[in-house]
Amino acid sequence: MEKGTLSTRWFEMKAKEKIVMFWSGGKDSAMSLHKILQSGDYEVACLITTVNEHYQRISMHGVRQSLLEKQAAAIDIPLEIMFVSQRSSNEEYDKKMKNILSHYKKSGVEAVVFGDIFLEDLRRWREERLTAIGMKGLFPIWKLDSRQLLEEFISLGFKSVICCVNDAYLDKDVVGCLIDPEFARTLPSQVDPCGENGEYHSFVFEGPVFKQKLSIRVGEKIYRPVEQTHPGRSVSSGGGHDGSGKPQTRGFWFCDLIPEEDHE
Repeated sequence: MEKGTLSTRWFEMKAKEKIVMFWSGGKDSAMSLHKILQSGDYEVACLITTVNEHYQRISMHGVRQSLLEKQAAAIDIPLEIMFVSQRSSNEEYDKKMKNILSHYKKSGVEAVVFGDIFLEDLRRWREERLTAIGMKGLFPIWKLDSRQLLEEFISLGFKSVICCVNDAYLDKDVVGCLIDPEFARTLPSQVDPCGENGEYHSFVFEGPVFKQKLSIRVGEKIYRPVEQTHPGRSVSSGGGHDGSGKPQTRGFWFCDLIPEEDHE
């Protein structure tokens, strides 16, 4: 027997760590999943996505639940939908997240993947809740440069469409556009290239993590004032900035993304 054969076989047979991933359907999630899969160290048990049960759409992104399901099928990883009510509270979200993650922990999952880049408070909030149930967080794209990350996303061959924009930063014309070099080049200076502050959201339909491409078309564009999107949050009737000089959000533009085979 050749020297090293046993250790090589042991390494090949060593089980990968089972993890789950909080999945928005957008580019940051896709990049995080890509890096996790490229490492070869993990088995992704499922993608967990928060869906507004009333609208049957991904929370904040506005993407149809049916299209989310087709996306997960094209990636070939099981999807776990975490339904929240029409005007979900933080308490409801916390409770449902804890229930779902506790279920996966019992099946041997110890870690949860997130696509966060630099929001320290958000990461701390996630880690506190994971620690409470004995799990840990994995952040594959944490502290990477946003512009370089966007350029890498494009260069890897990912295809993504803008599904939602915050009107304090971007206008209606951006909704429905592809994320490509021209989009990256013409982003306003006050917009984080990856939209990490909520300036925009996206939906990925092709790329290295996909087994097959999704064919979609852009449907109707809809504007929703911030009072409808985030109940209880006050919005001034004044100009486009608040007292701090920062851009002021009045609402969000969404576009309906439709699978090509659907003809509604």
